[in-house]
Amino acid sequence: MFKNTIDNKRYYTLNCFYKKKFNSKVFKVSLNGGFSCPNKVNGGSGCIFCSKLGSGDFAGNKGDDLVTQFNEVRSILHKKWPEAKYIGYFQANTNTYAPLEELKEKYETILKLPNVIGLNIATRSDAISNEVYDYLSELNERTFLTVEIGLQSMHDETLKYIKRGHDLANFEKCIKELKRRKIRVVVHIINGLPNETKEMMIETAKYLNTLGIDGIKIHMLHVIKNTELADIYEKEHFHILTKEEYVDIVINQLEYLNENIVINRITGDPVKEDLIEPMWLLKKFCVLNDIDKEMKKRDTYQGVKSS
Repeated sequence: MFKNTIDNKRYYTLNCFYKKKFNSKVFKVSLNGGFSCPNKVNGGSGCIFCSKLGSGDFAGNKGDDLVTQFNEVRSILHKKWPEAKYIGYFQANTNTYAPLEELKEKYETILKLPNVIGLNIATRSDAISNEVYDYLSELNERTFLTVEIGLQSMHDETLKYIKRGHDLANFEKCIKELKRRKIRVVVHIINGLPNETKEMMIETAKYLNTLGIDGIKIHMLHVIKNTELADIYEKEHFHILTKEEYVDIVINQLEYLNENIVINRITGDPVKEDLIEPMWLLKKFCVLNDIDKEMKKRDTYQGVKSS
């Protein structure tokens, strides 16, 4: 039996981590802080796959203040789990891309709410100033802080193609700065990016395994309406991974990831009305079940190939 499990999974789930860490039901509440993105200013269009909501499709309504966004979610969850604890998840766009005082006002507003035990802050490696690093370090001393960094791929040619706006060296420097301050780090990657082979995707997982990261989010590339990627797909019809290909690649990646890296996400959650491809991604639980079944069939576990 894989040691980091409470539900017979063969990889270290976020649910398992929270229960071991807090001995309580813990929920992340997605929030939209109204931030922008450095990749979208001065005429930039952002990454080619990015939606108009900036990866915040399931975050709160930015027209509402943060407390209202938080309480709308909490009021529903509290009925079933009155003793639950909460983590404020600043999800949409780049959540360190603002003056320090604005960041402090928004983060501290959430930390003051009842039963909030921490923050998850999603951002980019090129959008954290030295003074923000110092503030994050101070936050880390008094709450359960996780910083999520989007990488998507370790390959610079891919980063250039998707118009990421930074290279691998910039990402690596950021991770070193965060880990030097003992801040928990979760990295986002995307499988199925145009021109990437299975071997390239596995190489990204192997690379991340060398950086001492605490968690990973694995996404499947999905083409959504009104994006540059949608325009490219209409013209080129590049290969979209099948569900079977995706399952195989994810399992290979898990095998190379250290067993103590928490798998925060292992598939995506596209908005049905906006999705162009792949339609199989809408059946999230089928994907999760197929990963579980195939890992059992192969008798394999997270970390079995890590060294």
